Amino acid sequence: MKVIEIVLNVILYGIGAYLLFNCCYLLFFSLAGHKKAKPLRVFVNKYRRFCVLIPAYQADEVVLETSIAALNHAYEGDFDVFVIADGLQPETITKLEVQGVGVIEVFFEKSTKGKALSAALSELPTHKYDVAVILDVDNLMGNNFLEEVNKAFGAGYKVVQAHRTAKNMETSFAFLDACNEEINNHIYRKGHYAIGMSSALIGSGMAFSFSYLKQLLEGIGETVGEDKELDFRIVKDQEKICYLDEVFVYDEKIENAKVFTQQRTRWIAAQVEFLKKYAVEGVLQLLRLGNIEFFNKVVQAFLVPRILLIGVLGLFFLFSLIIPYGPSPIFWGILLLMLSAALLIALPARLYKSDKLGKALFQLPYALFCMVKALFQIKKAKKSFLSTPHKAKSVSPEINV
Repeated sequence: MKVIEIVLNVILYGIGAYLLFNCCYLLFFSLAGHKKAKPLRVFVNKYRRFCVLIPAYQADEVVLETSIAALNHAYEGDFDVFVIADGLQPETITKLEVQGVGVIEVFFEKSTKGKALSAALSELPTHKYDVAVILDVDNLMGNNFLEEVNKAFGAGYKVVQAHRTAKNMETSFAFLDACNEEINNHIYRKGHYAIGMSSALIGSGMAFSFSYLKQLLEGIGETVGEDKELDFRIVKDQEKICYLDEVFVYDEKIENAKVFTQQRTRWIAAQVEFLKKYAVEGVLQLLRLGNIEFFNKVVQAFLVPRILLIGVLGLFFLFSLIIPYGPSPIFWGILLLMLSAALLIALPARLYKSDKLGKALFQLPYALFCMVKALFQIKKAKKSFLSTPHKAKSVSPEINV
């Protein structure tokens, strides 16, 4: 019996230490996000030539809206818009070409965003463009997006991440997803960038030196998380990723549980993939080269997804009231308070003003159920391309301010 007690205590205290680290990490960078980052000091001495790339996988309706919006974006310099057409209907391609959008058709047995981008770049002349911007098929560039990105490149950056934010929050689930996006922005982008580290990439609203992106995408393979792969490759090169917190890209948020589960399945699969792939290398990069940024990316892959973390901590708190082993209920209660503080501190003040916040919180248990369901479906992400379905949608007036 004594042996069982010892084993249970060791296991529970080990889990407690791991979850404490999760909460400390999130709370630290949540607080860091309120530190003002140093402003870019640059004079615009050159208007770089941009190509705006929009990978479109079977998204005929929405790509017509977003590509026109991209074409109409105001920028002093030259830029072209290209839709990477994967499974689009012939009539959609014709309409795009008539509108003046460049179309690059790609055909794959198994589609991935990384392969689509790599194929498109191989068709475009390297000498023609200075910067490549990547948008999702539902994204709309905010005012002065290209102007501000151009300034960041003038400051010497080769990779820039803009502030992706919601363009729709009509349903409580969409509002919850918008809150989650802003918390991610605050912790993994604003918080890191404020203390001199690289921002994390988010998959769209990104800009790269054209030639550097071409290099980064070499051998990208069939990963379900091309943005995370790029993250690791960039920090391995010890390049800094700039974050522009006040430069917006509007993104469609998930409005129902089915799509939420599908998207999170892909995200969790990517997290597991990169933890396995880079865990050992992360330690070696830290010890041999002092590459803290690379090690930090591995640490991020090691963290429990936040919605799951809420459920896990709540479960251990309840168990500690019944089982007299491991950390006390006070310990688990403190972790819950730390996590709550990290999330509340990271949430922008403007979202607190919305009457949808209360309704969105009631969706948390269902979102937790969806995350648990996603855990058991991650093999699906490796077998097929779990794209997020989109529909044409204008920018929500309460966000576009």
